[in-house]
Amino acid sequence: MTEDAALGPPPGVDPAVPTTARVYDALLGGTTNFEADRRAAEVFASHIPQARECARLNRTALIRGVEYLVREAGIDQIIDIGCGLPTGRNTHEAAQGIAPGVKVVYVDHDPMVVSHAEALLAGNHNAIVIGADLLEPERIVSHREVRSFLDFERPVAVMIIGMIMQISDEQRPDDIIATLMDAVPSGSRLFLTSWPDTGEPEQRALSRACIETLGNGWSRPVEALERHFLGMEMAPPGLEYLPRWFPEEPERPVPGTAELEPYERTQMAGIAKKA
Repeated sequence: MTEDAALGPPPGVDPAVPTTARVYDALLGGTTNFEADRRAAEVFASHIPQARECARLNRTALIRGVEYLVREAGIDQIIDIGCGLPTGRNTHEAAQGIAPGVKVVYVDHDPMVVSHAEALLAGNHNAIVIGADLLEPERIVSHREVRSFLDFERPVAVMIIGMIMQISDEQRPDDIIATLMDAVPSGSRLFLTSWPDTGEPEQRALSRACIETLGNGWSRPVEALERHFLGMEMAPPGLEYLPRWFPEEPERPVPGTAELEPYERTQMAGIAKKA
């Protein structure tokens, strides 16, 4: 039992039911999780032995993307949707480490995430957290706290990291993204990571593990992932596998796709700019 589990869950949290945020935390070696979440993490590892490495790849890509948004794109307002539990460097820490005035809104529907984020952000006047679901994008962009905290007349970065694959085709992920991007002005960015499906066993194994443990999680053809960016201009190197994705260093020598380990081809990232 972790320290957090020993203290008991916040109201609204069922420790017997694994959640995305807590399973991700367990895969990253965090302590804000319960036995059900650690069992789910083991299911991931049984399907793809490098599941923990996959989680770490996603986390390092998040940091690289945030650093690009702040340092190169000049973004000073971020909405991080499906932010998950505080673990290692977080979005506001990476952003404010470059420019202390960057404002960050964290969004998550898990009460445990909101509770821990509120504690972490106490005293930080440039970061807040709200409880909301990616499936309700209108609620996010019209939320009173979000509207009063951010200036929607200036560019905003919308981050959906490791989340869009949990939205089924029937739930129309592109429409969700369009609603979010319609609410932000020209010059705003979309930063997204997701799971490609090129037919490789490891890619499909990751999806099976997610569906088995969390009831969702779909890899999609690369063409479908490209459509998530709604035709917006992609920052170099475009949509790319995480070990090859360095938006601040587009000329950086990277391994060829064939040189990547199969698990390194399970996730892709991209950043696009709204015209």
